[in-house]
Parts: sequence; C-alpha cells; structure tokens
Amino acid sequence: MERMNTAPKRVRTIPATVQPLNVYSTEYLLKRVAAYCRVSTKQEEQLNSYETQVRYYTDRINREPGWKLAGIYADKGITGTSMKKRDEFNKLIRQCKRGKVDMIIVKSISRFARNTLDCLKITRMLRELKVDVYFEEQNLHSIDPSSEFYISIYGSVAQSESENISHNVAWGKARSAKNGNVFFAYKSFLGYRRGADGKPEIDPEQANTVRRIYDHFLAGNSLQQIANGLTADGIPTPMGRTVWQASVVQSILSNEKYKGDALLGKTYVEDCISKKVKVNAGERPQYYVENNHPAIIDAATFARVQEELARRASKRKVKQVGTKTEQGKYSSKYALTELLVCGECGTPYRRCTWTVGGKKKIVWRCISRLDFGKKYCHHSPTMEEAPLQEAIMDAVLKTAQVNPDVLQTLKLHIQMGIGAEDGEDESVEIQIRIAEIDREFKEILSSVTAENQQQLLTDSRITELMTEKRKLESRLAEYAAAEQHRKNTASRLDQIFTILDGMKNHPLTYGDQVIRQILRCVVVESKEKIRVVFIGGLEVEAEVEY
Repeated sequence: MERMNTAPKRVRTIPATVQPLNVYSTEYLLKRVAAYCRVSTKQEEQLNSYETQVRYYTDRINREPGWKLAGIYADKGITGTSMKKRDEFNKLIRQCKRGKVDMIIVKSISRFARNTLDCLKITRMLRELKVDVYFEEQNLHSIDPSSEFYISIYGSVAQSESENISHNVAWGKARSAKNGNVFFAYKSFLGYRRGADGKPEIDPEQANTVRRIYDHFLAGNSLQQIANGLTADGIPTPMGRTVWQASVVQSILSNEKYKGDALLGKTYVEDCISKKVKVNAGERPQYYVENNHPAIIDAATFARVQEELARRASKRKVKQVGTKTEQGKYSSKYALTELLVCGECGTPYRRCTWTVGGKKKIVWRCISRLDFGKKYCHHSPTMEEAPLQEAIMDAVLKTAQVNPDVLQTLKLHIQMGIGAEDGEDESVEIQIRIAEIDREFKEILSSVTAENQQQLLTDSRITELMTEKRKLESRLAEYAAAEQHRKNTASRLDQIFTILDGMKNHPLTYGDQVIRQILRCVVVESKEKIRVVFIGGLEVEAEVEY
C-alpha cells in the first residue's frame, strides 16, 4: 500500500540575475543613437524641410551628454508606403543588425512608415535586436511592451492618410488627363523638345531618325535590322545609349504621339502600398487627345505601320512539331516568304539553297513538304527562284499594260480590297438624335420635385433614353473610325497607283517592296503555272518558263 505525501507544497523564488532594460534610465540613454528623416516629394520646399531635419537631429544628438551619434540616415523624394526604394532606411536597418545602433530617433510614425504592417514588422525585429525606436511626435518607445497597441493605432492613421493622399493624386491625374493635359518626358522621348512656349516642338535631327525607323519598317526591314542599322550609324537611343534594341524600335513604331495624338491612362498604380504599375486593360478610363502637338508621322503612315505590326505579330512559328504548318514566320528579307503559297495544302513556301553538281541554286519549297515529307502535301513542286520572279513580274506588267480598262479594274479591286470606298454616313442624323435625347432628359430632370425623386430612379423612359444614347454614341464612334480609315488608305492608294501607272511606260524588274505593295499572294498551281492574286482579289494566271 502506497504512503501518501503529507508534506505541504512550497514555492521558492529564484531571483533574476539579469536586470531588464529600463528605457528611461540614464544608463539606457548612454547609447549609440541614429536618426532617420524623410521627405516624400522632391519639391523645393520639401527638400528644404529635409535639410532642416538633418541639421536638427545632428544638433539634438550631439547636445545630449549621454548619446553618441551613430549617423543621420535620410531619404529624400521617397514615399513612406514602401521600403523597397528607401536606400538610407534599409542601410540603417543593416547597421542595427550588425550591432552598430542602440536607438533610432524619428519625428513620427508617418516618417518611419505609412504602412502599418511594415511598421510593426520592423519594430518587432528591432526589439529582438534590443534596438529602440523613439517616435518624438507620439512620445513613444517601441521597446516598451505596450507600444504595439499605440503603433497599430497611429500607423493605421498614417496609412489612411497616405491612401487619401494617393487617391487625391490619382484623382488629380485623371482630371488632368480628362482635360487633355499631355505630359512629355523630353529626356527619354525621341523626336521632340520643349519649345519656348512650354509646348512640344519637333526636333529636326531626332525627327529624321523617327521617320527613318518608319520608312525602313514599311520597306520590309525587321525590328532587329532597324536597330542594328541605327547602332551601326552611331545614332543615340531615346535614353542616350549607343546600342539600340528591337523593343525600343517597336515602342517608337507603336506610339501614337508621333502622329500628333496622345493616349492618356495607359497604365495605373494599383494601390499606394504595393506601388505596382499595371497596364490599363479597361479597369480605368482612358482619354485620347487628338491633334495635341505637331506630328512627325502622318496618320496614314502610322495606320499602315500598326497594320503591319499586327500582321507580323500574328505569324506563327515555321515548324509546329506533329501538326501541319499553316503559316511561315515573318521574313524581312524576302517578300515571297510571306506571299508564295502551295496550291495543294495552302502552306507558305520557304526559300532554300540547293547544291547540284557543285553549283548552288536558289529554290522555293512548300514548308509542310519540307518539314513532314508527303504526310500533308503530296505533289507540291519545287520552284526555281529566277524563273518564278520573272513570271510574277510578267503577270504584273501585262496586267498594268494590257489596256486602260484592265488597269482601271485593277485599281478598283485594290481600292475595294483595302476599304477605301465611301459608305453611307449617318453621323449627322445620329448627332441630331443625341441632342434630342439630351433635351428630353433635361426636361424630365427639370420636372423633378422632392415628392417624386424616388419615382425618377425607376422611370422606364429614362432607362430607354440612356440605352438609346449609348447605342447611338457607339455607332457614332464606328463612323468616326471608318472615316479615319478612309483617310489613312488614301495615302496608301496613291503609292500603289503611282507604281501601277509607272509600269505602263517604264517596265520594272522584280522588287520585294513593289510586290509587298500590290500583291496579296502567289499560288503555285504546278511547276509551270502560278496564279497571281492582287490586293482586292483580281487574279491573273502566269506561265513559269525554265
């Protein structure tokens, strides 16, 4: 039988051997003290404030007999909502981790961080390192056990303030954009400089570079070829660098500012905390400003370039393993890579070099036949380049020279093919109807009284009017786009017709640029027969003679 323990329970106290740190003691203040200060903008008055803060903390720390200056860390022109770009702040934290700082003094929590989460995270980390953060304005020491509650409260207020400021800034930018105010980054934007009146004016030398890029692109050169040419000629990039990249060339080709317009609201900042810049894909309003400044590139040329950019981007890879190849990749060097297609399988042809009897011969072959043998294409012929080019030009010249009626028909087909015909335009009638809707809507609003306000919200007539107005505005926008398209095609038609008219009296040799301008495709029917299809759909058969 077990005996019960009848001895009374006793608790002995083991005294602490390490005294807790007293943040208010003289011993604690005899520490290495660093100061952190920050201004959130780069405006002159704010920078003056920044200089004042630096002097203040330097004097304050040096005046205290028990403090030793551990450095003044100051960020200028940096927002407090994120620590990513606060170099001096991050440098201070690194010094704390190395044991070089015992206390940080800062004006307020909003100067330290306007992100509550970051503020708590940093102060907790510093507390583990036995580093105190003293917020002067709040008279708060982060190493105090009760400090987190107050840091959370003050930090939330600071973050809310920052969010309000960010919202106001975004609202101001949106309002400025709505009013058509366009910003130009002249230092990094090729072709323009600030004029004496403060407005953008064309820089003649840089504008020549822009025109060169557009001309070479329409002549069939690739983005990389254009970039290499500019680099070889020693022409500086928009950022002043010596080496051009294809992406820079593409950005110039796709920027509407070169035709005198400006699209505002292409990007937006998601929130003031993350500072993440996102492409505006319809989440925010955009504003298109027409005729804002002098144009370097005319609207028609710009439109042609956009079409060509889209066409080249749509090209798939030459070889798709396990599947029939439907399109070839874009070739800046040979127009027939784009235009010559197999009559049997519809796949483009590829330029190849054959060596027969020690001699090289240039030929064109169906890509599907090359990549997959007879799996998809059984009978496509191999076409020799020289006879093929002669046959194509012979078909073009005969069509242009046969008689004025045929030439006129060809022009008509081309005109129809690129959409230059005039269509019925009801834009005037639509504008009149929109004005009538606005007038009726105002009459309804003028009849509103305090008693029938609620009824107004459910008025079916108002709903009908607004729905009709939206549809009419959409149609009006379509008419405007069609009108712009007609204007853009006029220049292109002039160029094509000039080529065709020149063929009547001055026979031309084969040229890739001419072929790109007037032909839609060339279909290989057999080794001896091709079908030349002009833009607009007019077709002419031609014999290939070897």
